[in-house]
Amino acid sequence: MPNILYLHGFASSPDSRKGRFFLERFSSLGADVHIPELVTGTFEKTTLSAQREVVERAAAEIRPSLIVGSSLGGYLAALHASRHPELRCGIVLLAPAFDFVRRWADRLGKSCIDAWKQEGTLSVYHYGEQGMSLLGYRFYQDARQFEPSPAVRQPVLIFHGKYDDVVDPAVSMEFARKNPDVELELLDSDHQLLNVLQPMWERTLHFCRRIEPFPLPGAYSGA
Repeated sequence: MPNILYLHGFASSPDSRKGRFFLERFSSLGADVHIPELVTGTFEKTTLSAQREVVERAAAEIRPSLIVGSSLGGYLAALHASRHPELRCGIVLLAPAFDFVRRWADRLGKSCIDAWKQEGTLSVYHYGEQGMSLLGYRFYQDARQFEPSPAVRQPVLIFHGKYDDVVDPAVSMEFARKNPDVELELLDSDHQLLNVLQPMWERTLHFCRRIEPFPLPGAYSGA
């Protein structure tokens, strides 16, 4: 049976709605789905580098046939794939947060970034905890070392909402243009993509046909 690695988004958790959806669907077909908590320690002290280490350990342990990443988890999935060109698996990205640092800088503005640096923390909404949480400036500082759009050789399927006001779908369009084996689906949805879960699932199963080997009995019958 294949192992599926699902990476949740920023300020989210393994219990996210999209994560649960894919876990239930893949598990019903006999796959093993792994959704690690990407934040080790406190949310305030998390960094992209620390989350990348979680992905590295999880991928080394389970040897995934498919990696699914949502928003920042999608960016992490692409970063991981770019650093492991030998990795033989498919990559499914849900509104991936490419060009992460520039978009944060544009959204927050220089004065807010400067205040964040000066004060050391920024209050952000944590979807997993359903409330405000502090995030250390080190998160932003650390993220600046990573390329905005990783080069990926593995087959990639991207879902992006046409009305996404968090991550402009243009960044996924640019990623698809630059990388050789990318399928991009622009959907009538926003950043959350919650109204198109079933179409994404059906398209993901179709994408799995391209991944060899992908031993998932019943995966291609429209289940």
